[in-house]
Amino acid sequence: MTQPDPLTPGAQPADGRVGPLLVRTRSELTAALAERPAQTGRAYRRCVVMTMGALHAGHLSLVARARELATQVVVTIFVNPLQFGAGEDLERYPRDLAGDLARLADAGADIVFAPTSDVVFPAGEPVVRVSAGRLGEVLEGVTRPGHLDGALTIVLKLMHLVAPDVAVFGQKDAQQVMAVQAMVRDLDVPVVIVAAPTVRAADGLALSSRNAFLTPAERERALVLSRALRAGAVVAREGGDAVRGAAHAALDGLEPDYLALVDPRTADEVPTGYRGQVVLAVAARIGETRLIDNVPLWLGEEADA
Repeated sequence: MTQPDPLTPGAQPADGRVGPLLVRTRSELTAALAERPAQTGRAYRRCVVMTMGALHAGHLSLVARARELATQVVVTIFVNPLQFGAGEDLERYPRDLAGDLARLADAGADIVFAPTSDVVFPAGEPVVRVSAGRLGEVLEGVTRPGHLDGALTIVLKLMHLVAPDVAVFGQKDAQQVMAVQAMVRDLDVPVVIVAAPTVRAADGLALSSRNAFLTPAERERALVLSRALRAGAVVAREGGDAVRGAAHAALDGLEPDYLALVDPRTADEVPTGYRGQVVLAVAARIGETRLIDNVPLWLGEEADA
């Protein structure tokens, strides 16, 4: 018996499990969303989880959180060319739609919207785009100028297409979460943004699709990122200078693109003596692969409260 093509709309995983409905076009998405169920015992009717595919346990945790929040869960899979700069890994970014559908079979998604570029951009590359403003000029914006502009443009576009009540994003992409929260606030986008905790491997490495590019030796070296964050977290009650010092020391000679202690709303570096909620963020290149990680902290004596 011929197995269904995993790229065919409405296909289910080849192993026979009942999975989410796959839609590839705007009209298929509209038809699928029209059948949305009535709200039953959950806070929201529809939640969206936006991904670039190559799904791992971190993504699936976002889907599980979405299932807790909403009656209908939509997962989008689209490798967004707008958020890749010149010389970045757009072409080598991992793509595995069949594997993604199999992973989503038991995850709680109802619909998977996996459009091609011509579906997302029917008139070609967009002329009008969203700007992240100052949020896009620091941290990731220094190394990857325009990255957050491209991310926000596709996030807003998918919000229009899916029309969710709530969207779940991963805290691992902390600056993107800040930018999305600022966008929905500043542009009055009627979507609630929920940040879900970073999922880590047993050794502490934050799960990322780009981890697949690491050699065994590079993966071992990459562990200094999470170690630096843990070292900073241990001394959070002593203040920002102690956090920065401990985190830098734990990097073990690795030169990061940045190691920053920032305000969770603005991504601005917090001054000496600051007390309150912050994000300790780090980015570094391990071999040819660039990784990011972060941890939310409370600075000051209230850290143990």
